[in-house]
Amino acid sequence: LTASWAVATKKGLDAVEAADEGEGEGEGAGEHAASGDAEAEFGAAKTKQASAKSSKKKGWGFGAKGGSGSGRGESGSGSGNGDGTDFQNTTVPTTYDEMFMFNAAVMGFGSRMWMNEVLASFDTIVSNVSNSYRLQEECDILSLRMSKHKGVINLTEYKAVMLASLRSLVKDWSSQHEVSWSWLWENVERMIKALIGKPAVQQRALAKFLSGLDEQALVVLRREVYTKFFALAPAGQEFFKQSTTRLHF
Repeated sequence: LTASWAVATKKGLDAVEAADEGEGEGEGAGEHAASGDAEAEFGAAKTKQASAKSSKKKGWGFGAKGGSGSGRGESGSGSGNGDGTDFQNTTVPTTYDEMFMFNAAVMGFGSRMWMNEVLASFDTIVSNVSNSYRLQEECDILSLRMSKHKGVINLTEYKAVMLASLRSLVKDWSSQHEVSWSWLWENVERMIKALIGKPAVQQRALAKFLSGLDEQALVVLRREVYTKFFALAPAGQEFFKQSTTRLHF
């Protein structure tokens, strides 16, 4: 998984393994420093990829509108009457994100906006496949994001596009790769399915609970939430630099 993912995402194998090991070592200060460096490196890589992809995926991203009307984006099949880029002139996808969006459009899944949520979290999921606790945590967060999308969510569709994209990018693809990636997605799918439909119910229950608290109780609750959060994740303080009034708004 690690080796093929490094190839598919155009990342160095050492960087992927470092991120995987950093997440699995424990909760000590050394782990936070290692994971912080890895996340910073990945963040810079993603920023660079995003600027490069902005000109590449214009014609075949999720939700793109094309002249052919077949879900293939602006590039279409060469027969559309729109002003999109000709299919033969479209830049060939070279990373997993690019290849996934291209294949999703070609396979008729371009309108599945929920796939964007999985795609955004997939790198973290693969990088932490050896850490069951973190993997469950990522699936929990992903299920919350996916709950905002209406309509039927068929997770098997993601698996089909995922495997098609990886087969195109990993030159030495074998049956062992097929089994390994299928195993990963089956576990992720199981965790997400266990939570589908629950966030809406939990949201209503939480809203009912909060509405029954007086202002003083709400002040204590807000303060304790941030106190516990910063104790568990000290790095989070870098993302909450507003005043206390703003944080409690």
